Amino acid sequence: MITLLDGFRIVDATSNFIGHVVVENGVIIDVIGLDESLEDKKPLFSKYLMSATQIIRGRGDLYLMPGFIDMHAHFRYPGFSEKETLESASLAAARGGWTTVVCMANTNPVIDTIELAADIKCRSDALRLIDLYPVLSLTKGMMGKELSEIALLKNQKAGYMPLLLSEDGKDIADDEVFLSALRCAAELDIPVSCHCDLQNEAAAIQRAINLGLKAGCPLHIAHVSTKESVDIIEKTKWEHREFALTAEVTPHHLLLTNDDALRLGENTFGKVAPPLSSKKDRSALLDALDDDTIDVIATDHAPHTQADKEGGAPGFSGLETAFPVLWDTLIDNDEFTEQSLSHYLSAAPARILGLDDRGLIRKGMRADIVVLDPEKKTTIKFADFYSRGKNSPFLERDYNGKILFTMANGRIVENGW
Repeated sequence: MITLLDGFRIVDATSNFIGHVVVENGVIIDVIGLDESLEDKKPLFSKYLMSATQIIRGRGDLYLMPGFIDMHAHFRYPGFSEKETLESASLAAARGGWTTVVCMANTNPVIDTIELAADIKCRSDALRLIDLYPVLSLTKGMMGKELSEIALLKNQKAGYMPLLLSEDGKDIADDEVFLSALRCAAELDIPVSCHCDLQNEAAAIQRAINLGLKAGCPLHIAHVSTKESVDIIEKTKWEHREFALTAEVTPHHLLLTNDDALRLGENTFGKVAPPLSSKKDRSALLDALDDDTIDVIATDHAPHTQADKEGGAPGFSGLETAFPVLWDTLIDNDEFTEQSLSHYLSAAPARILGLDDRGLIRKGMRADIVVLDPEKKTTIKFADFYSRGKNSPFLERDYNGKILFTMANGRIVENGW
C-alpha cells in the first residue's frame, strides 16, 4: 500500500519546504520538493499519484513533521491502572504526536527484570499504536542496594534491550552502588537518566556528573528546572567535551513559574517534582535550550487521579498538551523556529537514544509522521483527555496549533482531522 502525502509544508530539524512524502510498508520511500515534482521528478510524482492507495492532501498550509520522541514518561503499567493503562497512555501519546516513548520503571512491581521489560514492550507492540521502550531500573525494586538485571544485558544475544536506564526519582544514595550501576551502563553504552531528586537539584546533578565522569557513562539529566542546574551542565559540557552529557526540560518548567503553582495550589494541583521555579529560572531554561546546553524537550507525563492530586501527588499529564502549548508559546511568539522545535522533539532524542531510523523526514526513515494545522485552535479540556490522568496545569486554555493526525510506522493511529 502506497500513501501519498501531497502538498504539505515539510518541516524537520534541517528542512522547511513545501512538497510531498511517499510512504510504503511503514517506510518513507520518497520525499519530493514542489519544484522537483514540477521538473525533474514530475514523471515519478505522476507515477506515485497513479499508484497511491491513499492520497492525503495538505493544501500547502498544513505542516508535516517527524513523529515526536518522548524520553521521559510514566505509563503506570503494571500496577496503577487507576492512573493509567498501556492503552490509555498509548492513545494519549498518539493524540499528542508522540510516536516513540520511553516509559519509566517506577511501577508495581518495579521494572527491574529483562523479562518484565520485554513483556511490556510486547504488550505495547500488540496495540499497534506507538513504539514503547520500557526503562530498566538500576537496582532491584529501586531500593538502591543491589543491582537489577542490567548486568545481564551485556550477555544477551537477542531479546529486549532498553534505550535508557534509570532509577527514576529515587536516585541511589550509596556512591559505590551508583558507580557500579553507571559502569554497567558504560559497558553497554546505554545512557542513564538521572532525575536528581535525592537532595537539592543542582547538588544532585553535580554528584551524578562526577560519578558519570568516573565511570565513563553517558548521562542524561531529566527535567532540569533551575538556573544553577543549567550553569553546572553548561560548565561540564564546556570542560569535558568528550563526555556524553545531555539534558531535558519539560514544557511545564519551560512555560510556567512558581506563580502558576500558587495559582493552581502548590500542594495539590500545582505540585510537581521538581517544583515550578522562578521567572529567572524559566528564562535560563529558554536560553539553555536555545544554546544547546539543554538538548531535548520531554513531557515527564505523570498521570494521577483527582484524589491523588488533592492528596498532594506530584506531577502533570503532558502527552496530549505538550505540542499545542509549545507551538503557541514558543513558535507563535517567535521564541524559536519550527525547525528548532522539531529538533528538540524528534531529531535530538533520536540521536541520544541511538534511533537512526527516525527523527527526520528522509527517504528510508520510518514513516513516523505528524500532520498539524498551525492556525487551528486547540482547547485543552478535562473531558477530552485519552489519558486517565487529567491533571494538567493548562486546562481550559486555548492554544494555536492542532495535531490533525499521527502516523506511526506507516499507520494512522490518531485522526482528529
